[in-house]
Amino acid sequence: MSYITIFLQLFVAFGLLNVWLIRCNKKTTYRGSNACSLKDEFTAYGLPLWSFYVIGFIKISSAISLLLGLWKPFLVFPSALIISLMMVGALCMHIKVRDPVKKSLPALIMLFCSIGICLGSFYHR
Repeated sequence: MSYITIFLQLFVAFGLLNVWLIRCNKKTTYRGSNACSLKDEFTAYGLPLWSFYVIGFIKISSAISLLLGLWKPFLVFPSALIISLMMVGALCMHIKVRDPVKKSLPALIMLFCSIGICLGSFYHR
């Protein structure tokens, strides 16, 4: 695996863990609509409460799998693919509530990084 792919794995994994475990209840300029927390964001998107927990579990598990992929490379591609799909969903939600482009930038950056990880994991097999 290349150093670029490893860097992207660390960037995406720690980015997701930061958002979901450390800054979950904090207001940021990137929160969808006018939400003050991740849970509020899901409400603003019109999503049910259970989806907050399901998506949180998927994102946290995928982030941990990306980190474990440093030792178990077979985990990297599926984890990055799942994160890519999650980021497409996040972008769709920002569009749904007509957020300014600035609020979509973190999801867009994570999407491109996750796609890079997918490509890197195929290239270095």
